Amino acid sequence: MEENQFRKVLVRLQNMCVRREYCEKEIYEKALKIVEGDEVVAARLVSSLIEDQFVSDLRYASAYAREKSSLSGWGAIKIRYMLSHKGICSQIIDEAFSEIDDVAADLRLERLLQNKYRQISDDPLCKVKLLKYACGRGYTYENVIDKVKKVMEI
Repeated sequence: MEENQFRKVLVRLQNMCVRREYCEKEIYEKALKIVEGDEVVAARLVSSLIEDQFVSDLRYASAYAREKSSLSGWGAIKIRYMLSHKGICSQIIDEAFSEIDDVAADLRLERLLQNKYRQISDDPLCKVKLLKYACGRGYTYENVIDKVKKVMEI
């Protein structure tokens, strides 16, 4: 690939990175598609983006964890799984979780359970469904069981 073409592709990827966060794996896949499967050029593009700080797995993981925790109501297990699926190492994931407010996450879980309880309160399997619902959203059983009991007492 010519240097002129390389620069055009690099600018295109930089513009993509300015609009939203990408992890290294995602931007590598996009670069690979643009350069029609040339892995060497794609790797060179990604390393250039990392060097110029257009791409950062830590920044991506932190934003992803905050967004999924606060807006989507996901628990730590689901967020960790999705980040590891995106190729982010566990050390970076641990650093990203340091920015999540545990108290706010617990309050979100309680609100989620209260809303779900209002929908299914007449169901004889209500407790089981609440547990399954919360665990499916990525919360641990130990964290969920007390909150389910609390919600069902109200």
